[in-house]
Amino acid sequence: MPTIPTAFVVSTLLVLVVFFVVDLFIIGRKPHIPSTRECLTHIAFFVLAALVFGGLLWMVAGSRSAVEFYSGWLTEYSLSIDNLFVFVIIMSNFAVPRDLQKYVLGVGIAVALVLRGAFILAGVALITRFTWIFFIFGFFLLYTAYNMVTGKDKDGEYHENGLIKALRKVMNITDEYDGDHLRLTRGGVRYFTPLLVVFLAIGTTDVMFAFDSIPAIFGLTKDPFIVFTSNVFALLGLQQLYFLLGDLLDKLVYLPIGLSVVLAFIGVKLIMEALHGNTLPFINHGRGIAAVPDIPTWVSLIVIVVCIGGSALASMVKSRRSGAVRSA
Repeated sequence: MPTIPTAFVVSTLLVLVVFFVVDLFIIGRKPHIPSTRECLTHIAFFVLAALVFGGLLWMVAGSRSAVEFYSGWLTEYSLSIDNLFVFVIIMSNFAVPRDLQKYVLGVGIAVALVLRGAFILAGVALITRFTWIFFIFGFFLLYTAYNMVTGKDKDGEYHENGLIKALRKVMNITDEYDGDHLRLTRGGVRYFTPLLVVFLAIGTTDVMFAFDSIPAIFGLTKDPFIVFTSNVFALLGLQQLYFLLGDLLDKLVYLPIGLSVVLAFIGVKLIMEALHGNTLPFINHGRGIAAVPDIPTWVSLIVIVVCIGGSALASMVKSRRSGAVRSA
């Protein structure tokens, strides 16, 4: 596989930093409820940016790198859409004012990106040293796919994780919002507003989802740069997607099925790769199994597009039919 030029890597990272700074701290700093037009414009821009980036990657590193990026980006983006269900619950649970939700999502996503970066580095270190880790990743994705299709991974409620529970014990946190301020004073006592907790709730909850998505993308590419950029482009524009989909999220009834098929496919692919490069002594005497086929990355891309696109289309058809029945 061709090496991605260092200059291209550095340039890409600098551009992505600019994207995030502008999106989060210039456009998103002013509390407001984005219009449908604003949401569509931002989403279209970031989707186009991802497509252009993939094309540039094709030019500097070859078709395989580009196909790996597109496959990873589509998978991460689809899983991010699924994450929005939980973000809606978090916003409701903490009664976040509507005009603050875009800013809250932006900061929470920035926190998630930093944590995901650390998780990706840990994943790269593991797969480089222990090839058998793909067995664990593969079976975990199969388990996740089963839970997703059966609905066992969602109970409709948000439960605070250990970090936030510990935070509440050692810090003064009020239930009162004060615009976009993190702290306020009441009776001479300084309190943190709920914004701090919401930032951490969204950021850390997204990382919990990364336990599904990061192993999934490692099943599509082993290049840490492609893994990271796929995650970044999937998170860019997620704020606008949150507002654009809004009440439509519950209409994407078949999306979990499409995602579960994708995760199951990648899980099987990881297990096959683990068998092909096996080093475990109790499997084939510690030797790789050459008879196990290697699934090309372009096949993965086709499976992802068909499953995600098909589930979205089926959801829209079902929604229209349900609307027609209610109108009748």
